[in-house]
Amino acid sequence: MRRRESPGVEGRVAIVTGAGRGIGRATALALAGRDARVLGVSRTEAELNSLAEEAAVDVFAESVATEEGCERVVAEARSRLGPVEILVLNAGIGSGHEHEIWAQETAVWRETMAVNLDGPFFLCRAASADMKERGWGRIVMVSSTSGEVGSPSTSAYTASKHGLMGLMRSVAQDIGPYGATCNAVLPGWVRTEMAERSARIEAERRSVTVDEVWADRAAAYPSNRVVTPEEIAETVAFLASEEASGINGEGVTVALGGLW
Repeated sequence: MRRRESPGVEGRVAIVTGAGRGIGRATALALAGRDARVLGVSRTEAELNSLAEEAAVDVFAESVATEEGCERVVAEARSRLGPVEILVLNAGIGSGHEHEIWAQETAVWRETMAVNLDGPFFLCRAASADMKERGWGRIVMVSSTSGEVGSPSTSAYTASKHGLMGLMRSVAQDIGPYGATCNAVLPGWVRTEMAERSARIEAERRSVTVDEVWADRAAAYPSNRVVTPEEIAETVAFLASEEASGINGEGVTVALGGLW
């Protein structure tokens, strides 16, 4: 049987938040490499400029921690590229600076929720109107294995990632009747800058080296290694494609068989 040509994401307008580094950067590159029209969003202009030099990606420096910032992101994508068809919600704050619940700072809780949960809500609300009108869309939320299990001294991060899973499942029901889908990717340990910060804090607390922390993290997986940003990006790119039309309201764990 002759294989049909795959429509993938070619020509689709995509927003990728947190695109300056790590998983977001790898995802922006993966989508651009499949000929999507990508707007990469981050707070750091230097990182965005580097991304734009590497691939045909439009870039926009903006925070997704506020309603106004999220609305500017969607408006910018529409102005430059057209109605939004793919929305990858990757921007996030990690847990390395958190404390046990009795010592947790209100400011940490508020900032984490603003970026990890409020931002995705505002962006979904703004961009889903385009998907509803066009009868096609893909929303992919980058959660975490912490969206399914708890860990100590991570009340803000864990709560935000659990909340993201609930948001994803509800949005999937809202947009499903209009030919759109909403899913989540739950990465395990990935050696990104955010995870490096938590590794440094853990290393100091345990009086070991950062490399020893990462060795312990890798040892939790049968393959004795951690996931790469590119592996996460490939999963996101699939969920953003035409081929993933039958998947809606699901969380896909990418953790090499480990729990974290």
